Amino acid sequence: MKYYHRCLLGLGLAGSLQLASCSSTTTNDNETMTTEQTAMEQTSGDVHSFAKPAEAVAKHLDLDIDVNFDQKVLSGTASYLIENKTGTDQIIFDTRGLQIEKVYLGDNMEETNFELGDEKEFLGRPLTVTIKPDTKKVTIKYKTSPDAAALQWLSPQQTAGKKHPFLFTQSQAILARTWIPIQDSPGIRITYSAKVKVPKELLAVMSAENPVEKNDSGVYTFEMKQPIPSYLMALSVGDLVFEKIGPQTGIYAEPATIKAATYEFAEMDKMLEAAEKLYGKYRWYRYDLLVLPPSFPFGGMENPRLTFVTPTVLAKDRSLTSLIAHELAHSWSGNLVTNGTWDDFWLNEGFTVYFERRIMEEVYGKDYADMLNVLGYQDLQNTLNDLGADSEDTRLKLDLEGRDPDEGLTDIAYEKGNFFLQNIEKAVGREKFDAFLNKYFNTFAFQSTDTDKFLNFLRTELIKGDEQLAEQINIEGWVFSPGLPDGFEAPTSMRFAQVEEAFQSWKSGKPAAQLNTKDWSSHEWLHFIRMLPDGMSQQQMAELDKAFNFTNSGNSEVLAAWFIHAIQNNYTTADQALETFLTNVGRRKFLVPIYKALAATPEGKQKALAIYAKARPNYHAVSTVTLDEMLK
Repeated sequence: MKYYHRCLLGLGLAGSLQLASCSSTTTNDNETMTTEQTAMEQTSGDVHSFAKPAEAVAKHLDLDIDVNFDQKVLSGTASYLIENKTGTDQIIFDTRGLQIEKVYLGDNMEETNFELGDEKEFLGRPLTVTIKPDTKKVTIKYKTSPDAAALQWLSPQQTAGKKHPFLFTQSQAILARTWIPIQDSPGIRITYSAKVKVPKELLAVMSAENPVEKNDSGVYTFEMKQPIPSYLMALSVGDLVFEKIGPQTGIYAEPATIKAATYEFAEMDKMLEAAEKLYGKYRWYRYDLLVLPPSFPFGGMENPRLTFVTPTVLAKDRSLTSLIAHELAHSWSGNLVTNGTWDDFWLNEGFTVYFERRIMEEVYGKDYADMLNVLGYQDLQNTLNDLGADSEDTRLKLDLEGRDPDEGLTDIAYEKGNFFLQNIEKAVGREKFDAFLNKYFNTFAFQSTDTDKFLNFLRTELIKGDEQLAEQINIEGWVFSPGLPDGFEAPTSMRFAQVEEAFQSWKSGKPAAQLNTKDWSSHEWLHFIRMLPDGMSQQQMAELDKAFNFTNSGNSEVLAAWFIHAIQNNYTTADQALETFLTNVGRRKFLVPIYKALAATPEGKQKALAIYAKARPNYHAVSTVTLDEMLK
């Protein structure tokens, strides 16, 4: 996912980690990991997890739950196969807002003692279960809270079809514990199977092997044979249909949305082929999308085999599909090789942005990828300005101990990480860098890693003692220092240069309607709008709106950028469109800057509060936690 765009949260994880051996078997189309699979596991505490995996760790989850839309709860059991590494008498899981009813040991379901510890801010409560030295299985009977942060319960009116309710989860970074009692740390990977019971008129899908149509029983079973971290646990239930795109790709969506979605994402197969050409075989069997209702707080979430995606990318011209390239790229960077700590979030996101741009270059050409790089650089500059260029939070390697994981969610990991990798590519050449990345993904496949291990791999496999090359790559300046290193050259775009010429012509007095904007993509329009001055007259706003119909744009990126200018210049013509947008769209990337612009003046804040009162029930907790603080 992106900060207000593609991906999600950051999280502090302290402690040393140990890379263990890995064994795997391959059967048919699925790459299946055996129970001997051992990923990189923590040997001391994750500051955002109560689990102690060095003592006793979960290896496989068997989930059996009922979905109750009337009560807005999930209830059932989470059964774990565990490894008691030290012969300890307890195993600890993370919970937040869960009602734990009973806990059992073994196949014979022997009831055992458990204790819920004290509540801690952000973290919830530790669930400590009494076990025996030879315990292999722990079963937890539980129920979620109606206000579980990971669960978004939507009324029929909040969906595209308006007929049936809808549910989706958002587990990243540490929200899995609000719907499953789990060892909720990215350094711990598990396989899982599940049985989910839902109302018969609805379909359930997960981050696993999925059904493609409803059945008469409302009971669905799932299996994920590859080990994944807890933040990739995902469930959605709704009135869904499936359309095939290619041999390995397809789309789930509500019937009212499926036609637009299949058109918009028709080039998924091309992206998958481009990705495999760069970094090797796709190892998750299928790559499907689920188009969610508009309240989804992010652009996308890279759940294995089933990317969750916002409908705000349905622009009717395939102009926003770089988001899909980003989520697809996560199948290698993030899902296959995972940041073992959230302090190392850039290992997921910097690699993914770099990979995304390479996919887009392969499919659409270098000029297209150059535009994305410039827009990303603009986003990075805004983040550096917001945080302060000397802020420790502008380093790639973070220290988030004692803070809400959400504070790690910035464009530093994404865009600074991407530009660091581009800098390495420039230093060694693309061919050599691609070979290095292929070896990296293969070496650490289905494991979690951290910044130190990546840097050691970089030094061993690429730098190889070359002091001049090490100076060019500049690990210290990029990874451990704030801001951007001295000498960094900002990216440029030939297509944007033409946009800048058009803007200068308008600024010099040429009527907007006479500008040469033929065949502009949404990226070119976004660049144009970002260049507009903060202060414009009503006449200028109206002229631009009449020429380009910004207020009624069907492109959410263009619309959101235009609303900022409409707010700053009190362009009331856009008021109704603004309210409609904020009431229906829950994507945090758009909400935060728009509400921030409104709240900048007393009159605007009153307008923001009035809209927010109506819109808040449509937003996910990930969005409201930020907006509640902003608008209090």
